[in-house]
Amino acid sequence: MDFRDTPEEAAFRTQVRAWLEANAQPKQSDEERFDAGMNDEERVAAARVWQKKKAAAGYAAITWPKEAGGMGGTPMQQVIYSQEEAHFLVPRMIFENSLGQCLPTVATWAIPELKARHVPRGLAGDEIWCQLFSEPAAGSDTGGIRTRAEKQGDEWVINGQKVWTSGAQFCDYGILLARSDWDKPKQEGLTMFILDMRAPGVEIRPIHQMSGDYEFNEVFLTDVRIPDSHRLGPECGGWKVMLSTLMHERLSVGGSLPTHLHRNLIGLAQKAHWNGRPAIEDSRVRARIANAYLSQKGVELIISKGLTAISKGRTPGPEMSILKLVAGKGILDITSFAMEMAGPEGTLGHQDLGSEWGFIQRLWLSAPGIRLAGGTDEIQKNVIAERVLGLPGEVRTDRKLPFRDLER
Repeated sequence: MDFRDTPEEAAFRTQVRAWLEANAQPKQSDEERFDAGMNDEERVAAARVWQKKKAAAGYAAITWPKEAGGMGGTPMQQVIYSQEEAHFLVPRMIFENSLGQCLPTVATWAIPELKARHVPRGLAGDEIWCQLFSEPAAGSDTGGIRTRAEKQGDEWVINGQKVWTSGAQFCDYGILLARSDWDKPKQEGLTMFILDMRAPGVEIRPIHQMSGDYEFNEVFLTDVRIPDSHRLGPECGGWKVMLSTLMHERLSVGGSLPTHLHRNLIGLAQKAHWNGRPAIEDSRVRARIANAYLSQKGVELIISKGLTAISKGRTPGPEMSILKLVAGKGILDITSFAMEMAGPEGTLGHQDLGSEWGFIQRLWLSAPGIRLAGGTDEIQKNVIAERVLGLPGEVRTDRKLPFRDLER
């Protein structure tokens, strides 16, 4: 692994940092959030302004070709920008799905008129997009989707339910995967569409999480009509379109995962007390902090190996399949220990316990979800076993059967 930027990457990093310093406020701590105290309307408005500013500077879609409105840059330049932006107080978690997955899919598969209509508006912050894949009975197994798409003339009528749809409550459009043929095998009968999130028959219900956030939603679809011109790719070609969508996620390897939690533990252990003494003086606490450091260092090294591949123009290797599994378990272990260190008082909100506990409490409450989102631990282990270690695949008897014949 090479931890250093190339001369070209170092120059780009300097350029990005200078622009961010001129247009945004640096964070005073890793835990500081731009949107603290904001409601959804205020968050979205601020995100639209920031996105428009990024687009004007050329940073909205760094890897996209210039003719599509991007910079024509490299994946590594996108990673560098994301790393540098993480040090500044800027709106986050509004346009990530739009730019990272949805708009690239539209640009690849939509008819020219729709590309021309939606891609520039998405880049400029005028439209926000979400991804409607998961369902109550089809999470990690996307091939199990049961939302029904029936063709009537030059329209499709959609009925079904989606769940865990991030940001649906403030999105303008979404990319929707539905089953258009029940007589084909599960992965062959799917079709992808552009969905107007304000169309008649679309109902969005926020899911309130125990952390107090509600970025996820259920989406109910009742006789929703979508023109056939809004289909992405061929009929029953939705699986291939979906795979192209997920391929774009690899550019986020640069580290939305927190890798500084051992520092949080040290600070909390200096303030928490065990048996009348600072917890940091207990050898068991110091040992757990050391283990947390090793866990976080392992995550950093896996990320660095992936970044080295991207920097050299290669696709990250099989080690990236391990990243989510290791990081998710590490975050849960570290935050659980922090709450254990707080003792019975750890059940209090950070408003009463102390503001320094706010970040770790939110992460602790969110940690179980990290191990579910994007594929459960069990799915990740299957991927690692079959695609990384080359072990025999799990027996799957449903691949060739018509979907309507599968057990529900």
